[in-house]
Amino acid sequence: MGKYFGTDGFRGEANEQLTAEHAFKIGRFLGWYYQEKKKYAGENSPARIVIGKDTRRSGYMFEYALSGGIVASGADAYLLHVTTTPSVAHVVRADGFDCGVMISASHNPFSDNGIKLFNSQGEKMDEETIGFIEAYLDGEVSVYGQTFSEVPYAKGEHIGRTVDYVAGRNRYVGYLISLGVYSFKGYKIALDCANGSAWLIAKNVFDALGATTYTLHAEPNGTNINDKAGSTHIQSLQKFVVENGLDLGFAYDGDADRCLCVDEKGNVVDGDHILYIYAKYMQERDKLLGNTIVATVMSNFGLFKALDDAGIAYEKTAVGDKYVYERMSEKGYLLGGEQSGHIIFAKYACTGDGILTSLKIMQAMIAKKSTLGKLAGEMKKYPQVLENERVADKEKVLKDEAVQNAIRQAEERLGASGRVLVRPSGTEPVIRVMAEAESEQLCRECVDGILSEMRKIKN
Repeated sequence: MGKYFGTDGFRGEANEQLTAEHAFKIGRFLGWYYQEKKKYAGENSPARIVIGKDTRRSGYMFEYALSGGIVASGADAYLLHVTTTPSVAHVVRADGFDCGVMISASHNPFSDNGIKLFNSQGEKMDEETIGFIEAYLDGEVSVYGQTFSEVPYAKGEHIGRTVDYVAGRNRYVGYLISLGVYSFKGYKIALDCANGSAWLIAKNVFDALGATTYTLHAEPNGTNINDKAGSTHIQSLQKFVVENGLDLGFAYDGDADRCLCVDEKGNVVDGDHILYIYAKYMQERDKLLGNTIVATVMSNFGLFKALDDAGIAYEKTAVGDKYVYERMSEKGYLLGGEQSGHIIFAKYACTGDGILTSLKIMQAMIAKKSTLGKLAGEMKKYPQVLENERVADKEKVLKDEAVQNAIRQAEERLGASGRVLVRPSGTEPVIRVMAEAESEQLCRECVDGILSEMRKIKN
C-alpha cells in the first residue's frame, strides 16, 4: 500500500484526508498520462476516461474536480453519474476506455469518500501507475523519461471534453439482465440498496426477470448511504423478509460491490456461504476449473471444513478482493471472494459485483429446486470471536515473546478443530485477534489469553 492509495483506492473523510484538490490533480495526471500513452502508441485520438460515483453528497465535488483535471490535460471524461463500482469496471472493458474511476468509500459513512481506479481491462489499477500518481500528488513524478512537478496543460483544440454517458450504465443493466438464466416469476424478493449505488439498478434487473420485488433503503439523500442500512446493517432486512413471508432478501453496500443474503427464515447468509453454495453448484456441473476456489485468511473455518467434505480444493490469500482476484488471474480460477460479500465470478466480471452475486444465488436455487436456507445449511459456520486491539507499535507487539507464546498455546489448544489468526490492520493502529472453534467460550478464552499478553506491553 502507498501513502495515499490502499488496497481499495484513496479513501478518507471528504475535504479532510481526501480533498477536491487531490481529485483535480489525480484527474490532471490520468488525463495527461493516458494521452501520452496513446501518442507513444501512434494514436492521435483523445484518451477516454469513464467516471462513476455513488450517492454521497461529496460525490458531485469529486466528480467535477476529476473531470476538470482530465479535460484540462487533453483527455475526454465520460460521466456515468450514480452507478455501481462493478458497472464502471464493466464499462471500461466493454466500451474500450483507457481507464475508469469510481468515486466511493464503499461501506463507510457518508462523510467519507474515495477514488478507485481501474485499468483498461476493468481490473484494479497496477501499482506502477498508482506510484506515478502518488509521486505527482507529492510534487514530482518521473515518467516517460522526464521529471515533472506539473504536467502540461492542453491548449486550444486539444483541450478535452466531458460527455454524459448514462447510456453506458443502461447497457450494464442490460448485461446483468442477460445473465438471468431462469425466470424469477413466483419469487418474492427484498432488496436492501443501502441508499447507495444499487438503488437505480437492482430493482430494474429483478423486475425484468419476473420477480415480485420489494426495496428497502432506496431513497438516497446524499447523507444516508449505509446509515443503518445495507450489508453492514442487515437486521432490518432480516425483519422485513420474515414479517412479509418473502423467499429471500439481498443486501448491498454503498457501491454495490458486496452482497449478503437473508434466507426465508431471516438467517444471514454471508460471503462464505455464497462461496460454498456456488462452488458446489459449479462442481456438480463440472464447471469449477481446477476444482478450486479462492478465499481469504478471514474466511470461516466452517467453509474450509465444508469444502474438504465436498472434495473441493481452496487457496487462501490476504484480506482484500484485490488479492483474491490476483490469485484467480494467476491460476485461472473462476470463483473467489470474501466473507464480507465480495464475490468474484471471473467468467463474468473482474471485481466483486453484488447484483451479479444475487443473480448467481438465484440461479443455483432455481436449478437445484431448493431454498436458500437449505443450501446454506449444508455449511456449518464455526463460532468466531474477533477483537481489535489498539496499539502504538504493531510490529513491537507482534514480535513480543510472551504474545507469541500465547498465540502458540491457543493454537495447540485448538488443534485441528479450530484456528487462531492474529494480524495487523493495514489502515489503522490496530491488531486483529480472531479465534474460531466449536464453542464460543473456547474462542473467547483463546482470544482473551492473547489480548492479556498484548496489554502488558508498554507502548
